[in-house]
Amino acid sequence: MLKKLSWITLIAVYLLILVGGIVRSTGSGMGCPDWPKCFGQWIPPTSVAQLPDDYKDIYSLKRQDKNVKLAGYMEKLGFKDLAFELRHDEAILQEADFNAIKTWIEYINRLIGVLIGFLILATFISSLKYWKSDKKLVLTAFSVLVLVVIQAWIGSVVVSTNLLPWTITVHMLLAMVIVALLILVVHWSGRRAYNNWQNLKWTRLLLITGMVCMVVQIVLGTQIREMVDIVMNELGRSRRGEWIDALGLNFIIHRSFSIAILLVHVALIYYLFKGRPGNLKEVGLPQLLLVAVIITIASGAIMGHFGIPAFAQPIHLLFAVLTFGLQFMLWLQLRKARQIEQI
Repeated sequence: MLKKLSWITLIAVYLLILVGGIVRSTGSGMGCPDWPKCFGQWIPPTSVAQLPDDYKDIYSLKRQDKNVKLAGYMEKLGFKDLAFELRHDEAILQEADFNAIKTWIEYINRLIGVLIGFLILATFISSLKYWKSDKKLVLTAFSVLVLVVIQAWIGSVVVSTNLLPWTITVHMLLAMVIVALLILVVHWSGRRAYNNWQNLKWTRLLLITGMVCMVVQIVLGTQIREMVDIVMNELGRSRRGEWIDALGLNFIIHRSFSIAILLVHVALIYYLFKGRPGNLKEVGLPQLLLVAVIITIASGAIMGHFGIPAFAQPIHLLFAVLTFGLQFMLWLQLRKARQIEQI
């Protein structure tokens, strides 16, 4: 039961990541100016006529009040520059025009988030029966529950600060931690046979290298996405073809780094199946991982050559995080294989 439930929850988290990518690519992040409600309602409006004439001023003031409190917390933690920015950056208080489509895209994103919250709660409750036999499993499931609550709070900060860049990066990294912990729950909640992988020393080294590179690449990607917002505001959507050139060195590093990631994973596949090439025909984690890497790079190439089309952004994000998840799954299998080898 727990294994199936944790798998469903993991898939749902990836669905949320995809929807989150759609929110970003369509510019719907501020479709709801408040949190957890949307325009002060549990069911958001479908027309601007349903809102007061001064709705922009209302939600701008609410955001300002919340940011003053947040700035106080940041100052106590030693982030004085950030606290100053929260108090004095007027761009944070700018309210977008109401757009029913963007509002409902963001609202659906939140509904899926609530559903995942219930799934994670159910996963934790289901894990309690393992308390006597496997405490680490229960504690991991509980950690996911706690992190989801923190993630929801960070989501409110993202809205409150009008998509302040660092909040988006933290939001993404925390999502990856949640994915990794859910994979641990999946891994520990079921017992299965492990492949007799080859060249464990080299494959583990290559895989860890690939995982580190992927995390760095995703962080670079979130920062570039933040730069795209700035470039878009400066050049306008009509000059979409010029966005990539305006991104400068950071984009070039991000693009070039993908080649290194591909080479690492090709080498990983080579060492895993060295001496038994016939096994390459069987679809397994290494093959799925390589496919995910290729799709991530291909969708990135589409973005780079065709002016960052909106459809490619969610695909690029989804497969980047899927690559990380598959890497972690394979690492767990290699770790288990090494333990068996040492017995």
